[in-house]
Amino acid sequence: MNKKTVADINVAGKRVLMRVDFNVPIHDGVVTDDTRITAALPTINHVLDQGASVVLTSHCGRPKGERNMAYTLEPAVGVLSEKLGREVKFASDCVGDDVKRAAESLQSGEVLLLENLRFHPEEEGKGVEPEAQDSFARQLSELGDVYVNDAFGTAHRAHASMAGVTKYFDDCVAGKLLEKEINYLVGALENPERPFVAIMGGAKVSDKIQVIKSLLPKVDKLIIGGGMAYVFYRVQGLAIGDSLCKDEDVPLATELLELAGEKLVLPLDNIIADDFSGDANTDVVKAGEIPDGWEGLDIGPDSAKQFAEIIAEAKTVVWNGPMGCFDLHEKFAGGTNAVGQALADSDCVSIIGGGDSVAALNQAGLGSQITHMSTGGGASLELLGGEQLPGLLALSDK
Repeated sequence: MNKKTVADINVAGKRVLMRVDFNVPIHDGVVTDDTRITAALPTINHVLDQGASVVLTSHCGRPKGERNMAYTLEPAVGVLSEKLGREVKFASDCVGDDVKRAAESLQSGEVLLLENLRFHPEEEGKGVEPEAQDSFARQLSELGDVYVNDAFGTAHRAHASMAGVTKYFDDCVAGKLLEKEINYLVGALENPERPFVAIMGGAKVSDKIQVIKSLLPKVDKLIIGGGMAYVFYRVQGLAIGDSLCKDEDVPLATELLELAGEKLVLPLDNIIADDFSGDANTDVVKAGEIPDGWEGLDIGPDSAKQFAEIIAEAKTVVWNGPMGCFDLHEKFAGGTNAVGQALADSDCVSIIGGGDSVAALNQAGLGSQITHMSTGGGASLELLGGEQLPGLLALSDK
């Protein structure tokens, strides 16, 4: 990576403004999954160990530019304090005179977490003038001497706290998590050990079209599962019953079938149900034999075996998107779990591209056996798709 990182600068005695990704699930005032908070600890501890103070900024959820306390970051304070082994202070806003005073009063080794950035429409820039977004970024910049971006999950957004703020700092560097994400994901694309296998799941081809197009020339096999598999069946004239299939995905799938050739691997069979619920009747049928009134909700056992055999021979695997509706009911989680188990059993470099795939692996207790699980679904997809990330481009070059 040709961008400066926290290893390239000395922050002793300085106040670090650090963009983290604390977009964590919070229910009834309790953080229910602290994975993203834990992922930020190496960078936070690194600058604290050097004698810096830290001002942390993040978004949480989608409050749409309004002060909606359902999305307050305050519940993260207790979790972070416990993990750091020191008290973390909290500011009830992210800009303003009170926040600036709180930041300026920090002593070496102290940490201040700011309230949700997205309580202000200027953060995302939706419906506001560019001058207003720039003013918001400038106010954020006044809270630190050095800027560190460790929020890979938002690096694909040109938001005020990600890109706009950088013009006001001499040093804008990547944190350890951001650096790790880039190195793994870019490394998978530029110099993968072979065989190189990509596994794409999820609902819609249109969501993954750019990634698939980017990966196709590079991979040895492309496995398609999840809801998007049914549109490929339809293009081939196979019966899909009432399975998910968006009309706008048909021409995309047609194009990909022609481009992929023998690299493309589709499910051999499917677990089907007579309605979309955990109480539905289920059956297993071969690909293309789904009757009307039934829909495919997972890959079948033959597919799971076939995919596992391909994974067992692979040296590098990139996976994004579940093989079925694992979150609807455990009866539709078998395919996703089988892929996860195959990766856990393999000695390949396994890279999971965020989102539902990470959730499924954690749910199955397999996360610790994966080489790298990305904290950013959208960012990882855009990077794998060959796109530039605004949050990364804005950082200082080495």
